[in-house]
Amino acid sequence: MEKILSLAKRRGFVFPGSEIYGGLQNSWDFGPLGAELKRNIKAAWWDRFIRRRPGMVGLDASILMNTKVWEASGHLKKFSDPLVECSKCHKRFRGDRIKIEKGCPECGGELGEARQFNMMLQTRLGATEDKASEVYLRPETAQGIFVNFKNIMDTERMSLPFGVGQIGKAFRNEITPGNFIFRTREFEQMEIEYFIPIPKKDDDWNGYFEEWRKEMLEWMAYLGIDVKRQIRELEVPEGERAHYSKRTVDFEYAFPFGEDELYGLAYRGDFDLKNHGEASGADLKYKDPVSGEEFYPHVIEPTFGVERSVLAAMCSAYTEEEAPTGEKGETETRTVMKFPKWLAPVKAAVLPLSKKEELSSVAKDLTDDLRKDLVVDYDETQSIGKRYRRQDEIGTPYCITVDFDSLEDKKATVRDRDTMKQERVAIPEIKSYLLERFKDNT
Repeated sequence: MEKILSLAKRRGFVFPGSEIYGGLQNSWDFGPLGAELKRNIKAAWWDRFIRRRPGMVGLDASILMNTKVWEASGHLKKFSDPLVECSKCHKRFRGDRIKIEKGCPECGGELGEARQFNMMLQTRLGATEDKASEVYLRPETAQGIFVNFKNIMDTERMSLPFGVGQIGKAFRNEITPGNFIFRTREFEQMEIEYFIPIPKKDDDWNGYFEEWRKEMLEWMAYLGIDVKRQIRELEVPEGERAHYSKRTVDFEYAFPFGEDELYGLAYRGDFDLKNHGEASGADLKYKDPVSGEEFYPHVIEPTFGVERSVLAAMCSAYTEEEAPTGEKGETETRTVMKFPKWLAPVKAAVLPLSKKEELSSVAKDLTDDLRKDLVVDYDETQSIGKRYRRQDEIGTPYCITVDFDSLEDKKATVRDRDTMKQERVAIPEIKSYLLERFKDNT
């Protein structure tokens, strides 16, 4: 994990938040490459699950919501984790993640009794500081979908089954955030609420559940994860899953710090729509266009964490391998991020062999042309070997070297990140050469 953390900061994927002021506990800023990586993941997710999948629409709900939303959803009373505190060092831990009887994992001191700690982050809205001004930063994006159910039905005329997805910020006052960007207090979710008819029998809802389970596994493979080797599906037993859930599956990824939840899939029943309908007085029932029957649809919920997606993608991509140095028979350890080509923050790098004007002008013109369609880096500092290694470390699929022969044959050398094979390609054809290869990987 230390190697990934080091690379993340050194190459501009992730920086410690507020670092020049000593930081803020478990706060992280995504640098130029990290921001691009996040954008690629979110764009691909939206295209795959919202744009291209039939019966899907998108939403972008507000982070701040009426407090009554959280009362109806049960978050104000039940959104909590067990907290224990050490009597000696006064550090706090989640009671369900340690063995209390063994004492404090930091100093060995005695741990107090577990108490429930609500994870909602509170703030104030307006100029006054009274009870009426208290609001909460949303701990999930799901409730924004449920409270907009009637608006979506009125404007989109959807027929069951259908889904509503959104990508957005959520906030949780975690007791023990940590493991880099895995568990943070501020994070992004990619979440879907998939509405289905009232199941007549278990097989009815389970069919939809299995459909989404399969799609989530396919998405993980698309992200570059070795599903068979790195993913474990955990059937959450009764008593550990939410009270309204008949089935929950956690997809656990084999992170360097151990297996932990990457994504989740739950069957929420009609709990949310029913509670919001009754609490607000709004009609959140669905009317069947054929039978005229009115009812609260049931919900299948696939949930994807953005930061956890980034971390899993980086862990899966991180590779160390022996590569030739150029000297006969000699090798060196090459660090390379083998992202799927669509996911790589930088798609290609243009590297003039020399800073001389006759080469740099050709290389810069090529760069300008490629940037119309791709994220492209231009680098003319240090040896070509060191430049290759820099691009390998950030996962750039193709490096294009403009050399002195290019002035004569109007070709450049295109190097493949994974195979390190090189091919001479006519400069006017390089863009189509690259786009064709990215097309196969989207």
